[in-house]
Amino acid sequence: MEVEESVSEEKRSIQSMLDKPYKHGWSSIIQSETFPKGLDEDVVRAISAKKNEPEWMLDFRLRAYRKWLTMEEPKWSDNSYTPIRYNEISYYSEPKFKEKKQSLDEVDPELLRTFEKLGIPLNEQKRLTNVAVDAVFDSVSIATTFRADLLKAGVIFCSISEAIKEYPELVKKHMGSVVRSSCDGVGGIHPAGIDDHAHG
Repeated sequence: MEVEESVSEEKRSIQSMLDKPYKHGWSSIIQSETFPKGLDEDVVRAISAKKNEPEWMLDFRLRAYRKWLTMEEPKWSDNSYTPIRYNEISYYSEPKFKEKKQSLDEVDPELLRTFEKLGIPLNEQKRLTNVAVDAVFDSVSIATTFRADLLKAGVIFCSISEAIKEYPELVKKHMGSVVRSSCDGVGGIHPAGIDDHAHG
C-alpha cells in the first residue's frame, strides 16, 4: 500500500510539473537551413549528402532507417505519453555559415548568447575550468576546444562528422554499439538521423 501511494504521489508530482506553462519563452534569431518535416529514404540520403559522407555511412543510415520501419514503439513501464509523430519533426538544421570554428572566440556572438540562455556559458566554462567543449547548434558542431591538446594525450575529441572523415575505421568499428538500430522503436531511429549532437 505504501509503495502504491508513493508511485501515485510521484505521478501527481510529474503531472503537475508537466502541466505548468513553459517559462523559458525565448528564441535565437540565427539564419538556418532546415529540412522540411518528415523522414523517409530521401531525407536520410539528403542528410548524408549534406554532410558529404562516404558511401558506407549512407549504407549504415539506410539500413538503420529500414530496420526502424519494421519496429513498434515500446511500451515502457506504466508511463503514458502522446505517441511521437515522427513526421512532424525536422531531422536536419544548420546555421547558414559553413566553416568550422577553431576557437569559441570565432563563433557568432548570438550563438554564444544562446548557450548562455540555456545556462551553458561556454567562454566562461572554457576560461575557468579548462573543460573541452564541442559546441553543437542544431545538427552541426560549430566549435571544438582543446582538440589539439587532447590529441597529444591520445584522446580523440571531435564531432561525429569529423570522426567519420578523419577516423573512419574507428567509427565503423564502434558506430551503433551503444544505441543499436535494433534496440527499440524509439532508439532505432537514432542511427538513421545521427548528427553532431547525437552520437551512437
